[in-house]
Amino acid sequence: MRPLTDGAELLVGRDSELSWLVAWIREVGAGRGVAVLVDGEPGIGKSALVRTACAAATDAGCQVYWGAGDELGQALPLLPLLDALRITPAARDPRRVAISKLLRGGAVAGKGADLAARAAEQLIALVDELSQDGPAVLVVDELQWADRTTVAVWSRLARAVRQLPLLLIGVLRPIPRRDDLRSLFRIVGPGERLRLGRLAEPAVLELVAELAGGKPGAELARLAAGAAGNPLYLTELLDALTRSSCLQVDPAGIAELTGAATPDSLPEAIADRLGFLPEPARGVLRAAALLGVGFSVADLVTVTNTPVADLLPALDEARAAGVLVAAGDDLEFRHPLIRTALYDDMPTAVRIAWHQGAAWALAEANAPVERVARQLLPMVSTTDSRVPVPAWAVRWLLDVATPLIGQAPGVAVALLRRAVRDAPLDDAVTGALACRLADAYFGVGNVAQAERIADRALDRVRDPDVRVDLYTTVVQCRAMTGRSAEFLNELNHALTQPGLQPRHRARLLVLIARTHRYIGEVDTADRVATEALEELGPVEDRWATGWALHVLSLVAMVRGDWAGALPLFERAMAVVRGDPALIDLTLQLRINQSVTFGALDRYPEAHAAAAQARELADRTGSVVRLSEAQSALGQLLLGAGRWDDALAEVDVVADDRKDPGVVCCDHGVAAIIHFHRGETAAAREHLDVAAKYWERIGDRVVESLVRARSLAFEYAGAPERALAVLTAVLAGEDAGEDLLGDAVRLATTIGDLRTATDVEARVHALADGSAVPHLGALALYCRGLLDRDGTTLLRAADGYRDAGRPLSRAKALEAAAIAFAKAKEEDRGSARAAFTHAVDLYAELGAQWDVARLRALFRAFGIRRGPTVKHRQATHGWDSLTPTEGRIAALVVEGLSNPQIAARLYLSPRTVGTHVSHILNKLGVHSRIDIAREAARHQSASG
Repeated sequence: MRPLTDGAELLVGRDSELSWLVAWIREVGAGRGVAVLVDGEPGIGKSALVRTACAAATDAGCQVYWGAGDELGQALPLLPLLDALRITPAARDPRRVAISKLLRGGAVAGKGADLAARAAEQLIALVDELSQDGPAVLVVDELQWADRTTVAVWSRLARAVRQLPLLLIGVLRPIPRRDDLRSLFRIVGPGERLRLGRLAEPAVLELVAELAGGKPGAELARLAAGAAGNPLYLTELLDALTRSSCLQVDPAGIAELTGAATPDSLPEAIADRLGFLPEPARGVLRAAALLGVGFSVADLVTVTNTPVADLLPALDEARAAGVLVAAGDDLEFRHPLIRTALYDDMPTAVRIAWHQGAAWALAEANAPVERVARQLLPMVSTTDSRVPVPAWAVRWLLDVATPLIGQAPGVAVALLRRAVRDAPLDDAVTGALACRLADAYFGVGNVAQAERIADRALDRVRDPDVRVDLYTTVVQCRAMTGRSAEFLNELNHALTQPGLQPRHRARLLVLIARTHRYIGEVDTADRVATEALEELGPVEDRWATGWALHVLSLVAMVRGDWAGALPLFERAMAVVRGDPALIDLTLQLRINQSVTFGALDRYPEAHAAAAQARELADRTGSVVRLSEAQSALGQLLLGAGRWDDALAEVDVVADDRKDPGVVCCDHGVAAIIHFHRGETAAAREHLDVAAKYWERIGDRVVESLVRARSLAFEYAGAPERALAVLTAVLAGEDAGEDLLGDAVRLATTIGDLRTATDVEARVHALADGSAVPHLGALALYCRGLLDRDGTTLLRAADGYRDAGRPLSRAKALEAAAIAFAKAKEEDRGSARAAFTHAVDLYAELGAQWDVARLRALFRAFGIRRGPTVKHRQATHGWDSLTPTEGRIAALVVEGLSNPQIAARLYLSPRTVGTHVSHILNKLGVHSRIDIAREAARHQSASG
């Protein structure tokens, strides 16, 4: 029989599938990326097929990265990608070092930090950078065992693969098929799926001939037919026959059986191979099986407490027997089923004991958190609840709880829950364990259980530091469930407890202030936050100081004291800057600062603050804050008239990763733009998506969505219903200024002067004494509408021009034109001038619905517009690119990656990716290389 050499695999009967993979490799070499799924039953040859293709990719000059899911490790995030991209503590390049440090707890970002999501963002950027170094192939084998974060990263890469010279391959079995795995088959087109079936009879006979070293005789062919066309079974079967001397090749080159002792199944065939090994080698392999399909020799040395020199004979025997193969600097089982056979052969109690020993050895060696946790998980997953958590593991859990919760909160829940159960009731560590368990439940989104555990722990714990931490968890949980007011009495009572130091009291006061702010009691929130700062005095506590200033800044925003909020932001950011535990607070401060600058019409500073928040959120992987920063930018860009850029910001983060209010806001922005552009179907699609989230945001007013819903009725010719949408929210204190202006416009249009007068009075009170340009313009606009005074409306248009709000300016010019046209002493010249300026502004924005509507209205007046100003109308080709897209396309031509472009233009890599997708679609091309080719063609055509 042909021997199995280290890593060599026979590939027979897969010429068609291999040709597809080789063709895709050529495509990647030409700069056109593709995502591919390869699926089939265990042992059918999926990995052998892809490895053969990867060898061809290496020969073609491609970089190849290979990682694999593992049934034991599926609770821990990103392991297949970390292995594939060589993310280890020994990594040297900055991106890999940052990812490794992040997941090892070196950059913890406080309670609720999602380290896995942050690492995922860094991994995507790393893949982008690696692809810019040359064509790349990234394989995730055994994808059905990968964790959900890995699948999410694979999904995002698949969506963006056209932008990269990347062949992305997922290899998986038909079952188990989770929902997130099913979604991959919707992302990857039918033409990029390879399903491997069982080998046909000719291929079976060819494989048997290769393995046996001769043409199979009738009896051998009959036996091989029982393998059901499974290459792994055939390989194991022929190997077993060879070991038992039941196979020989006669002088005529016919391979035939000489005995009948053959395995009846694939597991039996694998067991036969393992049974052939001496016991010392099998003992080493059992220890290796604890570590997973792939493992490092260093870890094997640690868990066996055996010098590497003493392990080498057993490892060499295992490699010679075809059980282990080399995997870069590590080793792996030749097939996952071989490892499974070894693992399942151990009795459960023995297996758990071995796992505990391995965990202890790895922890003593300061191994990464996820490697130790992986060995402890079987202990808590067993149906035998009598298995206790060892004392050393409890101490280890307390030391690593925060990074473990951030990296894998589900794993933390499982381990901490058992540790809390086993700890003595009077043990001092019980409270600390419960505190971390509550954090872990909060991390997995089980807010109710997090609150229950924290409440119970508060009844027992006396340590002030732990109690304040528990109170923080409860406050967060109550805020998320709308029950903040219920906890105020307990927080106030906590202030009376003995033994509190100033920093404890300050932190409790901050929690009380935040609670009052949650329930809308801004005056009390202001007073208590100020008291917290006074309580600290000379004591330095960055958490308490930063959060107290944050509450004060929010109070100022709610009161409309935008100018007063700015110095509070600066003070708070000076306090929290550089503290990794306060990154989330830093992001909130920067986002709110952006909103404040926008409210003051300081658009350059608003954009800069939002861009800084976006960059920090993207770099640290804070998806929730990233979506909020993107949303703030989208609203700013809407107001500034940069509508294409606003739409790009809306698309950056998937809806299911956003707060429901942010989803509603983003789709409201998009719907407003599409309605003004006359793109009704797209606008209504955004409203339909927002409607799914509307009920989840409670009483919050989302201004952009309210505007969009009102605009939908106006678009349909129902101004009364459009006004009703606005008046339904005008009673609230947080009704936006744009809503007030539209309400007066609609009310005067339908003759509802009472509503128009009431709203105008409210606007006048807002603008009285204010130096903010748009507030003065709004007051003039509303007064001009009520008085039908064209001159006042022109002054409003000038104010909106100074404020940098082109859509509002166009509306004021339109109203002025109508007022002049309808005046008793008709002023056709002024009407025509205002009408012409309004149409030009609408056209510059691409607001074709407004252009058509206004032209129809003034045809009825018998007024024609002045000279036509040309505007960009192209929807495809180079001339259709927006200024931002044009700049990004030029940098793509220079060969910059998305992260590099993002750094150059102060954008998020996600935003750059969205723009690049739009560029590809507008140019009708398939890759970055094609963009460069189109750029050269456009430059040549334009001389």
